[in-house]
Amino acid sequence: MKKYISTLFALGSLLFLGVSCDSEAELTYLKEVNFPTDIKIAPSSTIVLLEDNADQNALTVSWDAVTFPIAAPVTYAVQFDVPSDITGANAWLKATRFEVGQDVLTKSFSVRDLNKIATDLGIPPSKAGKLVVRVEAQMDRKVFSNNVELTVTPYEKAIVFGEIYMPGDYQGWAVETAAALTAIEKGVYQGYMTADGTALAFKLNTARTWAEFYGAGATNEDLVRMDDDNLFLPGAGSYQIKANLNTLKWSAIPYAWGIVGTAQTGGWDNSTAMKYDHQTKTWKVTADLVPGALKFRLNNKWDVNYGPKDATTNTINRDDQGAYTITEAGTYDVTFTIDETDPATKGYPATATCTIVKK
Repeated sequence: MKKYISTLFALGSLLFLGVSCDSEAELTYLKEVNFPTDIKIAPSSTIVLLEDNADQNALTVSWDAVTFPIAAPVTYAVQFDVPSDITGANAWLKATRFEVGQDVLTKSFSVRDLNKIATDLGIPPSKAGKLVVRVEAQMDRKVFSNNVELTVTPYEKAIVFGEIYMPGDYQGWAVETAAALTAIEKGVYQGYMTADGTALAFKLNTARTWAEFYGAGATNEDLVRMDDDNLFLPGAGSYQIKANLNTLKWSAIPYAWGIVGTAQTGGWDNSTAMKYDHQTKTWKVTADLVPGALKFRLNNKWDVNYGPKDATTNTINRDDQGAYTITEAGTYDVTFTIDETDPATKGYPATATCTIVKK
């Protein structure tokens, strides 16, 4: 009888283990997930990039949706690398990655974008080089598409010179003293402006005369040569302004350097915004300060900030933890001067300069 009971117990244990194994086989982490098809490249996998076409589309990468065992959004990203970096222990660690978003199945890159990707990854200008592209899908894990190889010939950005000018309400429409927007690439100009709530209208002139100017087109963002309709800033505040005479578009995004630290009213949490002086190309603020620390940052965030390595000098360094020490309460004139050629593509310079003068 005992032998019979033991046999039944053993059979029951085997059945239990069998059921457990079957149940465990259904767990999602054991299910394989793959891209259903290869990614698609358009219009071609051989691309010669030209600076004159910088704003045109150079490459569109598309793919079919990846199905995970869990019903939830899938986040996709596109990665670029060179063939020598996609194998071995450090495979794809130097890749340039662009997150596309949840359940988005395509990503386009302009000539300008792809040129920067290629040159940043080491392909020399005017020489055909190889890039490898793949797509990443992520939910409870990451899976990757098959690689696709591209042949890309980048260009070397031309050194550009020149300015256009911005006469408007803010300075009585005198083109002779209007703010300048400096060329950052061929046909593209960048500058800065601080406006009050009423002085918002302006035009863009190609010289310090009225022989050629641009006004508004169908929308405020359109530029039309010799059009009498004024362009308008979005409202009071400081802006980074870009005008593209290749595409006949312009933009103004909120943009202001400020002082931050325990010497000013916002402490380390909120900056005191500075205003842009277009005549001296300097950011300025007059502020009541108290004893404490002071440094500079952009747009009330810590992404880009400057502090002194040596607080006895007027030179400040990007991402430096140092700060100036204000020893005496009072009203101070503070200035900040920086050489910004094109932050979007070249980043911000290693150093800037400032003055802090008690009135």
